[in-house]
Amino acid sequence: MATERRAQVTWRGDLLSGSGTIESVTSGVLGGLGVSWRSRSEDPGGQTSPEELIAAAHAACFSMALSNGLAEEGHAPERLETSATVTFQPGEGITKIALAVDGSVPGMSEEDFRKAAEGAKENCPVSKALAGVPEITLDAKLAG
Repeated sequence: MATERRAQVTWRGDLLSGSGTIESVTSGVLGGLGVSWRSRSEDPGGQTSPEELIAAAHAACFSMALSNGLAEEGHAPERLETSATVTFQPGEGITKIALAVDGSVPGMSEEDFRKAAEGAKENCPVSKALAGVPEITLDAKLAG
């Protein structure tokens, strides 16, 4: 069954001096978040940006995909700590996403973990949606 998620944003003014507010999302867990060109291209100043939200979405989606893939292989993870860093270049757009994951997965080799992480990077729905990004890197490590 397909699901739909919605976000409502209000923007006032032009791009460079205007600002917006992420008013609400379907779940109700986010709202009242400020967004501006400055928060996107310079200093966040207590506001978010589309790229920050994309980073959160990508890290969460990747973690879910990796967790599922590992469990299907009989190696459910104890813990996955994932970060996504989105590079935004004004005038060009998103030029790079760097994923990094540290995992605690009993009974799994480093090589098998990296292979599973690579599969999650290629196949999670957010990765697929971001396929136009010129560079998406992955650093996957098992916790010692």
